[in-house]
Amino acid sequence: MAEIDAPDETDATGTPDENRENRETRAARVTRGTPVTDSGAAPRTPPAPLRPSRRAVLAAGAGAAALLGAAGQAPYASAAPAPAAPTPADLAPYASYWFPDSLPAGTPGPGIVWRSLLRWSPERDPDLAHNTATVPLAPRFTPVPAHRDARAGQARISSLVSFGPTAGNPSQGSATADYYALTHWAYIDELVFWGGSAGEGIVLAPNAPVVDAAHRNGVRVLGNVFLPPVAYGGDLQWTRDLVQRDALGRFPLADKLVQVARTYGFDGWFVNAETDGGDSALAARMREFLRALRAAGEPHGLRITWYDAMNTTGRVGWQGALNQLNQEFFEDRAGKVADTMFVDFRWTAQTLAASGALAERIGRSRHELWAAVDTESRGWDSAVPWDAIIPRDREHVVSYGFYRPEWTRNHLTDRSPGAFHLADDRFWTGESLDPARPAPAPGTGTGWRAPATAVADRSTVTGLPFACSFNTGHGLRWYENGTVVSDTPWNHLGLQDRLPGRRWAVDTAGERPSVTLDFADAWRGGSSLLVTGALTAPVVVGLHSTRLPLTRGSVLELVHAGGSGPVAVEVGVATREPAAPGEPVPYTWLAAGNTERGQGWRTARAGLGPLAGQTAYALAVRITALDTAPVVWRLGALSVHDAPRTRRPAPPTALGVVASARRDGKAWLRLSWRASAGGERRPRHYEVSRVLPDGTRRFLGGTCGTALYLPAVPRAGRERAAAFEVRAVDELYAASAPARTTLAW
Repeated sequence: MAEIDAPDETDATGTPDENRENRETRAARVTRGTPVTDSGAAPRTPPAPLRPSRRAVLAAGAGAAALLGAAGQAPYASAAPAPAAPTPADLAPYASYWFPDSLPAGTPGPGIVWRSLLRWSPERDPDLAHNTATVPLAPRFTPVPAHRDARAGQARISSLVSFGPTAGNPSQGSATADYYALTHWAYIDELVFWGGSAGEGIVLAPNAPVVDAAHRNGVRVLGNVFLPPVAYGGDLQWTRDLVQRDALGRFPLADKLVQVARTYGFDGWFVNAETDGGDSALAARMREFLRALRAAGEPHGLRITWYDAMNTTGRVGWQGALNQLNQEFFEDRAGKVADTMFVDFRWTAQTLAASGALAERIGRSRHELWAAVDTESRGWDSAVPWDAIIPRDREHVVSYGFYRPEWTRNHLTDRSPGAFHLADDRFWTGESLDPARPAPAPGTGTGWRAPATAVADRSTVTGLPFACSFNTGHGLRWYENGTVVSDTPWNHLGLQDRLPGRRWAVDTAGERPSVTLDFADAWRGGSSLLVTGALTAPVVVGLHSTRLPLTRGSVLELVHAGGSGPVAVEVGVATREPAAPGEPVPYTWLAAGNTERGQGWRTARAGLGPLAGQTAYALAVRITALDTAPVVWRLGALSVHDAPRTRRPAPPTALGVVASARRDGKAWLRLSWRASAGGERRPRHYEVSRVLPDGTRRFLGGTCGTALYLPAVPRAGRERAAAFEVRAVDELYAASAPARTTLAW
């Protein structure tokens, strides 16, 4: 990827304007704004033994074990003299990044901390509790596709996404709705947490919210090992550091990468060796390193994706193919080396066809090759010869990988959540915004071929209870039961719901209404489903593909509201799948009441007892206008569960403030608690609130883990102490009794 590595990955000071530059322009540029070392510099002196950094100070003293999420004594607890009190800047946790071993010469830029991965350990990681993902990887299934040309078991999609800068990427969301809140997980097989730079760090661990959201939807997340091109400050010493052996012939960095992935809870590594200047011996060592990494990680379900850069000569020579020069990094005579390969952008129809054929000759699937598709600069206007990858008239040639699909946010002038999701829906679904009814498109050529028109969607909705409040993981406010409990914009992907995978499959004999995710009102979280327009005939909106076993006690609930135009509402449950891709879903319809003009949120229930013993394969709503007025109708929540349900989750325990700083009437603090007991009834997530002196409760944030950083909490009047509550929240959004703690002013 030498020709398209953008400054926002390779430069701590990258800007949105730089992101939009085309890759030909960027090819001539080098990293700016951060110190780098010339590739011809003398080998570096190994770094001095690690000493307490500004955040390592936080780990000293009482409460450190809770902060770290680990048992045992706090690191540096025996160090003298006593550490200074932390400042607000010390307390903010960020996604982790490292150099393999030796560090650059010079001094890191502002806000950057240089770290050696070889010297990392969980016990010495002050941000561990904030960076640890807790949602397990969910199994998923493939329903009959909504689009007649979408195929299962052929091409898959990898997505390389930069969610933020290398340094200063918040561990647990932040107070802005301007965020790449990816929701189209149904079409993605693997997500790479893209980034890294010579001036900051070149090994990146994904932050917990991204991993938790992806896992909830059955998507694996890979960290990134980026050995930069020399033009971007790359130094071959870092490659040598990565593949170094110890006295026993082992690869200590392979073991360390496995330890990081297992400790943080993600699924493997994307290895991108683009620093030129090596030789065949270094290439052989890299292949042996990959074998060691795979051998150590495979028992734990970890994966490796190799990027087509370094070849068997040790030089960087992007092939745009799987061929004899790079095959041994994918599969050698002893067997599998990497699980998948990301084929560089230089591919052609001929090289991809040859690559797929070679993969099959060596006993691998052609669909374990990702053909790179650059969408960073032009998004859906990118010129892509799609028939070279996913022809409509024959088997897909290989799989494909999007490079920087967050273009759907970055190119916008209006980066409000609603505008972003409209653009993101178009990218993944197509211009029609309906996977079942695609807009006319050329049969061949370079017109945008949205994933929904080629790749079968997948779902993880396989058991009860199930609920969705159409929360996208960011918003302008936070709602509970239709009431605003925080008017602060926010983002945290770990709080995202399992949204409908097909957006939006709409069936009507009349005019198609607008169906969107909307942020002006919500039942819970930050958003709701909004249907607007003149309904000249009943409108069916397809929701989730499911595999839900129904019993006599099963109940389906809708929370919905009317704005203008009264409507009759029905819920649809399909107990069998369509006969073929693109065919109608056979729903059974159940009445859910009427919504009057201006009526607020109401809950409708439909008993599913008559369907007991069957499986629900899909859910939908059908709304019918009761007069000629244009309709504004919201769906705030949908749930299916067995009734009655009275139990609530157990509250968390041992809640406390483990570190804090105060300045100008505000406090910055870290909270930590122990997970709620409950076995199979493990909480979906935890929510943290501030209790004001008048008893008002204000939402501050949430997380799937057991620690949360709270920035700039203002003092309320002359209160003596700020009061905080943490509640466990289950899959149906029932909240536990609160755990409470205070911070004295």
